[in-house]
Formats: sequence, C-alpha cells, structure tokens
Amino acid sequence: MLLSLIVFAIGIIGNLSVMCIVWHNYYLKSAWNSILASLAFWDFVVLFFCLPVVIFNELTKTRPLGDASCRIVPYLEVTSLGVTTFSLCALGIDRFHAATSTQPKSRPIEPCRTIFAKLAVIWVGSMILAVPEVLLWQLSQDPSPLTGVLVDSCTMKPSVNLPESIYSLVLTYHDARMWWYFGCYFCLPILFTLACQLITRRIRGPGGKKPEGRGSPKKQHAQCDSQLNCTVVGLAVIYGACTLPENISNIVLAYLSGEVPRSTSELLGLIDHFFLFFKSSVTPVLLLCVCKPLGQAFMDCCCCCCEDCGPDSSTGEGPDSKLSTTEMSSSIFFDKPKGASSILAIGTPC
Repeated sequence: MLLSLIVFAIGIIGNLSVMCIVWHNYYLKSAWNSILASLAFWDFVVLFFCLPVVIFNELTKTRPLGDASCRIVPYLEVTSLGVTTFSLCALGIDRFHAATSTQPKSRPIEPCRTIFAKLAVIWVGSMILAVPEVLLWQLSQDPSPLTGVLVDSCTMKPSVNLPESIYSLVLTYHDARMWWYFGCYFCLPILFTLACQLITRRIRGPGGKKPEGRGSPKKQHAQCDSQLNCTVVGLAVIYGACTLPENISNIVLAYLSGEVPRSTSELLGLIDHFFLFFKSSVTPVLLLCVCKPLGQAFMDCCCCCCEDCGPDSSTGEGPDSKLSTTEMSSSIFFDKPKGASSILAIGTPC
C-alpha cells in the first residue's frame, strides 16, 4: 500500500505537470512536446484507473466493476504500451531527420492540424492493436487454497459466446500473444531507438561538430540536440527496463504453465503491474529533469506558487529575467512570429 501511494502520488503530479506545461506554453506546442504530453496523458490514465483497481483486488480479492475491470485494465495497459512504442519510433525518426536535414535548425511553430494528425496515428494505431485484449480476458471465481472462500481473478480465456469467426481470431491472438507482445511492445521500440541513434551518430561523425563561441546559436542548438537525444535514450532505457520482467514472466509461464503454482503466477502478475506503474511514474520525472524547457517551466510554476519566493535584488533576478530565461530555453528551436510580444513566452500560466 505504501509503495502504491508513493508511485501514485509521484506519477499523478509529474504527468499532470508535463501536460499542463505543454498546454499552456506557446513555444512548447510542437509535435515533439505534444508526443511527450500524450505519453504523460496515457501514463496518467494507467495510474489513475488501473492502479487503484489492482490494489483493491489485491487487498480484498474482489474485482471492482466485475468483468468490466478485467477487460478495461488490460486494454488500457496495452494501449499505453502501444502509445509508448510508437512515440519512441516517432521521436527516433524526428532525431534522424534533424541530423540529416539541410534546412536551418530553427523551425516555426507547427499548426494544430499537423500535431493532431501525428497524435491520431499513434493513438488510433495503439487503441486498435489493443482491442483483442477486451475479448481475451474474463472474470472467474475460484476457491482460495487457504480459506476456501471464492475469490475473483482475471483469466486469459476467450469467451465461448463470441461469434465463431471472432472467437477463432481471438484464439489465434491468444496463442501468438506472447511473441507478439515481446516483438511489438519490447523489441520494436528498443531496436528502433538504438538503430536511429547509431545512424544519427554515424552521420554526424565521431564526436560531432563542436561549434566554438560560448553562448553562440550553433552551440545552443548542439546542446539542445544533445538533450533531445538523451531524452529519447532515457525513455527507451526506462521503458525497456520496466517491460523486460513482464516479457520474461510471460515466456516462463507459457512454457512452464503446468509446473508453476497459481500463487506464483499471481505474484508474477502483480510484479508486472507494478513495473508498469513504476514506468508511468518515473517517465515524467525523467522528462522534467532532462528536458530543460519543461524543467524550467516546472520550477517557475513551483516558484511563483510559493509565497516565500520573490525577486532577489542582490543578484538582479526578477520577473523579467525569468521571462527571458524561459523564452530562450523554450524557443531555441522555433522562429518567433513577427511582431510577437515577449509576453507570449511565459512558460506557465502563473
């Protein structure tokens, strides 16, 4: 319970912060940051809806909402994995284009239609691929080996009430689920991210170009490129580390299903859930720490929400200096519209 409360609190605060920062900052409304915000949204959904259901079932041995929760929770979790998978692929492609593009590094703010189109491809594809999970799981009640009382559990077994054509498709998905899960939701994002990073480094050459001049635009762009590459690699590492145990347990249970006790399989399932919740909680923390514009906007919001925080006259820092700092870090990859006021660069609604 204590572990779940910590994971829940950190994840909810971190994901809400990332979503609000991207939504309220004019210069952060790009496809890149929108993809990060969509990751935060699905991590928030998994933590807000799935974690309480799993904990309630573990404590009371009953499923809230009955059979519906057995279908909705796996669907949301697999959809979240799909969003993360396709988002990592999209971010890797973006880094590859940035390394091979001959155009200037700065680019205009992308229109909402372009951003929505990219997010729609990621969301719709992930939600469609997760549909078989709704038809695969169902609620079952079995007596407890210790007390003999009926306890609720979710079993991976297609319902016989389905139409014959759909039943055969779901049964085929059930038989191939282990390797499909491992190939699509683990190998694809990890190998794709690794390949994009290796190709990008080879195109730029060993060590890349080191622009001279402290504070020069080229050096600032190089630093931001490095931060974006670190963000992609960090997301891939966290995702791979948190999904690897579930894939290992799926393979073990698939080949040793008759030899593994039921209590052990239930414990492995609970551990898999917590690794997914841990990933959803740590990801926004990584984004706020590695992405300088997101982290700066978050600190500014926390600072202006604190009563004791005020301008320091000795150092000459005040609202104007914070404004210019946030504007510089947020808009380094974007061209300002002509006649735009500096008020548009405020990083938070504070």
